[in-house]
Amino acid sequence: MRIVQLIGLVVAAVFAAAIPIQTHAQVSVGVSVQIGPPALPVYEQPICPGDGYIWTPGYWDYGDDGYYWVPGTWVLAPVGMLWTPGYWAWQEDAYVWYPGYWGPEVGFYGGIFYGYGYVGTGYEGGYWNHEAFYYNRSVNNVSNVTNVYNKTVVNNLTVNNVSYNGGPGGTSARPTAAEMAAARAPHTQATPAQVQHERAASTNRSQLASVNHGKPGVAATVRPAEFTAKGAVSAKAAAPYNPAPPKSNTPPEKMNRPANPPNVPNAEPSSPRQPSARPENPARNVNPQIDTKRQQDLQKLQQKQDQERQRMESQHQQEMQKLQQKGADEKRQQEMQQQHQQQMQKLEEKHTQQQQRAQQKPQEKPQQEQKKE
Repeated sequence: MRIVQLIGLVVAAVFAAAIPIQTHAQVSVGVSVQIGPPALPVYEQPICPGDGYIWTPGYWDYGDDGYYWVPGTWVLAPVGMLWTPGYWAWQEDAYVWYPGYWGPEVGFYGGIFYGYGYVGTGYEGGYWNHEAFYYNRSVNNVSNVTNVYNKTVVNNLTVNNVSYNGGPGGTSARPTAAEMAAARAPHTQATPAQVQHERAASTNRSQLASVNHGKPGVAATVRPAEFTAKGAVSAKAAAPYNPAPPKSNTPPEKMNRPANPPNVPNAEPSSPRQPSARPENPARNVNPQIDTKRQQDLQKLQQKQDQERQRMESQHQQEMQKLQQKGADEKRQQEMQQQHQQQMQKLEEKHTQQQQRAQQKPQEKPQQEQKKE
């Protein structure tokens, strides 16, 4: 499988005419490959861990060893922001990845039916109201959050689990005027927890499509990077996996290709993303004893972090109950919810840093042992 790396200057020149106005937004294009991603696996959504979390659907990413599944997960969202999922698009005889982003409105994500509120266009899973997020129970697995409502979501798309836009077998969706406007508006990149989540998936060989044949063992998690924690779910089903589909001699029609594909930019300029870093031949370079100890240490760390979250969530619940008993108005309750979300955000950032340090330790020990020898 040959990886075709896009050159930033060429991409900018090609799409300059397609984007007449650029505010704070900047084109951000991922890697491109010549083999399309597998179909999206079928899985159950884990329960929402608490207020302020927004569901981010799973997706197939690409690394040195091919496609690997990044599990869907609940992410503590920046207040007032919604997630536009990333998507693959057939472009210039290759499949190109356009990363997701946070913004006040949901932009174009290729017409991909990711489910759980992401029905191919927009987001039906909830909305922000005065810095508090309200969840649609008809499409979300929520039972321990404060603000909920019921709204039936009508699906106008054929659900076939296709994971890319354009090209043979892909969706034929094109961005609407509103989606293009959302793409040009200022937005922010994935949170540190999301970056850590993707990195964890890229180093887990069981997530590779070539290993799981399109049916990953970890399809979704309660929180980012918690692959072995309670609540993680596996895929229930998957479409037939074809590692090397035959190439079509007939080029795809232009109408099946996304209009102005780079309308999922990030807030800061970025060059084409390189494939996720993966150690060469990890099975050969990892000491089995150290790898086992690393897994044990990570499990202990996750248990400790779970306890910290539970204590904070319990404290937040008690504070909110006391506030309600005092007859506080809705504005005061929303202010407290915002404070709780900020506290939880700081805790998530702390946990992400702890997980990064824990994963780096095993890589240092073998080098030290070799020096001693």
